[in-house]
Amino acid sequence: MTIAVSLLRHPSFRKVACLLAFCATAATPGAGGAATDAVPAAPPAAVRYRVVVDAPPSVGETVAGSVDLIRWQDYADMTRDLLDRLIAESIEQAREAAAAEGYFSAVVTVGLGEAATDDDGRLIVRMTVDPGEPTRVTAVQVKITGPAENDVADGTAAIARVESEWLLPVGTIFRQTAWDATKRRAVATLAASPFASAKLVRSEARIDPQQSAAVLEVEIASGPAFRIGTIDVTGLAKYDAAMVRHFSTLAPGDLYSEARLDQFVRRLTASGYFASVQARIEPDTGAANAATITVTVIEAPPKRLEGGISYSTDTEIRGSFRYSDMNFDQRALQMSVEGGADVKIQNLSLRFVRPPTAGGHLDTFGAKVEHTDIEGLETRTAAVGARRQTLDERNHTEYGVAYYEDDQHPSGAPAQRSHALYFDVGRTWRIVDDLIDPARGYVLNAQLGAAPPGVSTQSLGRAIAKFSAWVPLDAASSIAVRAEAGAVIAPSRNGIPSVLLFRTGGDTTVRGYAFDSLGVQQGDATVGGRYYALASIEAVRWLAQSWGLAAFVDAGNANDDLAQWRPVLGYGAGLRVRSPIGPFRVDVAYGQETAQVRLHLSVGLSF
Repeated sequence: MTIAVSLLRHPSFRKVACLLAFCATAATPGAGGAATDAVPAAPPAAVRYRVVVDAPPSVGETVAGSVDLIRWQDYADMTRDLLDRLIAESIEQAREAAAAEGYFSAVVTVGLGEAATDDDGRLIVRMTVDPGEPTRVTAVQVKITGPAENDVADGTAAIARVESEWLLPVGTIFRQTAWDATKRRAVATLAASPFASAKLVRSEARIDPQQSAAVLEVEIASGPAFRIGTIDVTGLAKYDAAMVRHFSTLAPGDLYSEARLDQFVRRLTASGYFASVQARIEPDTGAANAATITVTVIEAPPKRLEGGISYSTDTEIRGSFRYSDMNFDQRALQMSVEGGADVKIQNLSLRFVRPPTAGGHLDTFGAKVEHTDIEGLETRTAAVGARRQTLDERNHTEYGVAYYEDDQHPSGAPAQRSHALYFDVGRTWRIVDDLIDPARGYVLNAQLGAAPPGVSTQSLGRAIAKFSAWVPLDAASSIAVRAEAGAVIAPSRNGIPSVLLFRTGGDTTVRGYAFDSLGVQQGDATVGGRYYALASIEAVRWLAQSWGLAAFVDAGNANDDLAQWRPVLGYGAGLRVRSPIGPFRVDVAYGQETAQVRLHLSVGLSF
């Protein structure tokens, strides 16, 4: 019987415990120590019962999943003896479950209810849990020992980040799961800095049930600061390891950073060359000055044919296809042919992309033809060009040259044919907490371009500036602001290809107005102007982790005369849903100028 009772504490041995108990009773010798030949008594009838739990939601679910008495109430071979034992054990189990949620002075009572049975003939067992006051964190001490402690340049910042990202600050309810997660997060945060071998040395949570107080102490040994040595690549068959390394901004001798390693993985994944990418640092403290980065890849099939149908409130239903060869010349040159068509835009393009250079540049060469019919303006444009851009997403530079041939046919106005050899350079600064779905920080983009005389119908200069910022108000609310402006420096808009002029309005510019409906009126058409500007302010309240509501005001316009430029307003409200490719937006907006309500759908960031 002693064995049966100890096994009883593990659910998988319940039935074994009952059988052992029954067998021990059946084999008991008779008087005088001799076994009798009496027929064994019939086993007791199975007991059926139901547990009624009276507990607040803060602990009720945890209690239901932790107490054997509750989890075994449908056991078919339950006996009264076993039920009594489960009832006896349930009090301590319920207390432990309440303690895991931060209630260390819970009072638990368990017993048979006043009504012997319910309508189904089951015994009623009542459990009452009074959790008492929750235990809150009253003090936190995070101690970092080792080289980081005295490293002013890198250790100070790493320690400050551990402290700022601590998940159980003073005043929060102490829960065991949160305490475990907090310790893991603290170690991982320090290990994401140059101190990649950081490990937990000691942790203690001192609980005072009478004061409902918890004092937390953690000691983490930082280990040495790691610097990048070699990058080993495994899994390659078609491509050279040097090409893989060129996607990284990690150079030998650089201090290790998990963020930069993750950036390396994202670039390789997005390159199209690989179906899977994993990378890790070898945390060998003996090789901290030249640590090995191990990259494991699975190459993707080089040739792919893709097609799809999408919907946008700007251009409605669109069909598209893409054929690509990631290894066109057997030296990692990418070739792709893309095409798409909707009621407003039809295009076809051919593009070649070279693998990145050792200096971290991507070179692209391509040609494109496009036909559009938007707001009464029909255009036919052909372009051929080359671009070079850097790999760094946060401090991104690109420049290029393109030649445009353009036909414009505005409804009710004369057609116009133009061409331009256009040179441009652009720079983007992304100072944000997250590149895909930022909650704090700003993005600034500046573009300059020119078309010289002799090789262009009309010589011109062109400048564009864009700015977006995100400001959190509290844990669930934020403000987003956006401003853009552009100008074409030329005597007139005549002789300038349509792609170099400006129209605005639509899902990602001025909501409440049709796509590219704001511009210069020429005949019955809206054509591009030499100037545009827009601004927006939006407030978002997240009602859950993945979705929230927004209210916004947009203002903007495009025209051909700065002296007569006048913004139009659009305002409304919408739904926000977080997704892996950025925020998905469903907006209902009212255009004050047109007195119309429009639905707008968009996803991700516009630049």
